[in-house]
Amino acid sequence: MKNFIKMSHLVLTITLIFIAIACDSSYRQVKVDAENKKKHELISDNFMITTQGEGTSAAGLEIIKAGGNIIDAAVAVSFAISVERPHSTGIGGGGFLIYYDAKTKKSHVYDFREMAPLKSHKKYFVDAEGKQIKDKSLTGGFAAGTPGLVRGLAKIHKDLGKMDWDKTVQPAIKLARNGFKVYPALHNAMSAERDRLLKFTDSKEIFLNKAGEPWPIGHVLVQEDLAKTLETIAQTYGEDFYTGDIAKKIVASIQEQKADMSMQDLAGYEVKKRDAIKGSYKGYEIISMPPPSSGGTHIVQILNILEDYDLKSMGVQNPKTIHLTSAAMQLAFRDRQRYMGDSDFVDVPLKTLTSKDYAARLRKLIKKNKALSFEELKTPSPLGKEPEHTTHFSLMDKEGNIVVSTQTINGWFGSALVAEGTGIVMNNEMDDFAASASGVNLFGALGGENNLVEARKRPLSSMSPSIVIKDGKPVLALGTPSGTRILTCVAQTILNYIEHELPLWEAVAATRYHHQWYPDEIRVDPPYFYTNTKKELQAMGYKINEKGFGCSIQAIANENGKLHGVSDMRGYGQAVGF
Repeated sequence: MKNFIKMSHLVLTITLIFIAIACDSSYRQVKVDAENKKKHELISDNFMITTQGEGTSAAGLEIIKAGGNIIDAAVAVSFAISVERPHSTGIGGGGFLIYYDAKTKKSHVYDFREMAPLKSHKKYFVDAEGKQIKDKSLTGGFAAGTPGLVRGLAKIHKDLGKMDWDKTVQPAIKLARNGFKVYPALHNAMSAERDRLLKFTDSKEIFLNKAGEPWPIGHVLVQEDLAKTLETIAQTYGEDFYTGDIAKKIVASIQEQKADMSMQDLAGYEVKKRDAIKGSYKGYEIISMPPPSSGGTHIVQILNILEDYDLKSMGVQNPKTIHLTSAAMQLAFRDRQRYMGDSDFVDVPLKTLTSKDYAARLRKLIKKNKALSFEELKTPSPLGKEPEHTTHFSLMDKEGNIVVSTQTINGWFGSALVAEGTGIVMNNEMDDFAASASGVNLFGALGGENNLVEARKRPLSSMSPSIVIKDGKPVLALGTPSGTRILTCVAQTILNYIEHELPLWEAVAATRYHHQWYPDEIRVDPPYFYTNTKKELQAMGYKINEKGFGCSIQAIANENGKLHGVSDMRGYGQAVGF
């Protein structure tokens, strides 16, 4: 029997490779066994959830089956993923959410991104000589922005939820109290951040054993303090987090680090409702996140630049396709550095950046068989006047209602500081500001004047929860974690699905690549390019960096009335539905 199963897996793998080669000699398929594919892909009739956690997906399904609506499920998923992926996201962070209402055809966009404390300023992370103090924005109290996730979820639920608030928090409470088995990605994060976690009492007590070593894979991680915090949030509609005992504990832990977050900062946190970024690509409507996310703007910009090419005839990962797409990415990231920031504080030329005319001007800069260099793009195109560590989930129902949300604490374990007695891992989102106009953040992205630190400002993000619509009907809902790589992974998956017409599984599984202008390289996620593809790109002048970058696409497609979900097979997640 075992030999039969092994032979079946071998046949499946060979079949997948054959299909991939038949589709395009430059296209590579991730090899997975049948059991893995079963967990990560599902087709259902009524409801679909794709998340980065098995317990999280189950939490959302539990709420739907108990009579909740898609918003109730999204709230439950948000709290549960905060428990199940403490290294990536949590109630000590923030995020973005888009709800698409199938009846009204309207998008409701919520921004609950962290905000800079009132005492912060433009020189917060530079020394007397103007040099960037890197660790200050990464570890400890100064690294944390005022978290918005709890108040954001409360606002969304009050506006659109159906079930009682406290019931939506219960699955997360159970998950924190009963625990779950440490999985490889969490163990790896504990190992990588061990030295930072050791600096803070509650952090090391939760995420390390008595010897100060990371918990092994399979250990049941119980978070009792977090369970109690979530119970209080359930009882107070989240307000204790901002004005009560939880808030006092957060502030005490921050101020013990001589940092500046105050009760006034927490009490004054404001959720923003914004207008979605909208664009089009060959008859499809693209809906995504506006500033302070750069993601939606640059996804539309990249697609606009590429719209005039027949990428499908070239092949999904033909060197010419990769060259054109990488060049479009470079141009978008050049503009990100120059123009993007919190639109509540600076003028961001969104209409121009997302326009077809501007894309046509940028397209003329792309050379036929030669890479664009960092140096030649240093001078931005004039615009004229303007009239590795996050999480994502997608939900869709049979009526066509959609929720896409990306949430984060930024780097692995955020600031590494767990607020004493709360179980809350505090974010290090202050690193997403530019320390100076030429500083770089955790993901190597260049800073810009528009993204300098200011009191109550929200740091620039790449988070890109996105929706694709055709003729008024939902086609695709998706998003991913992974810092600056988010927007390129989302753009590529959209291209794979609607331009190259790959099945959803293959659209998500395909080799991914990323170019962010600086550093001047194409970074490639496994499985890597074929040798000939790599050589052709190098001949064009590209540097190839074969280094994984952590995208974990959570996608749902509406295909002839069926809901097709894929939770990226590269991650610890699951597609569930009924």
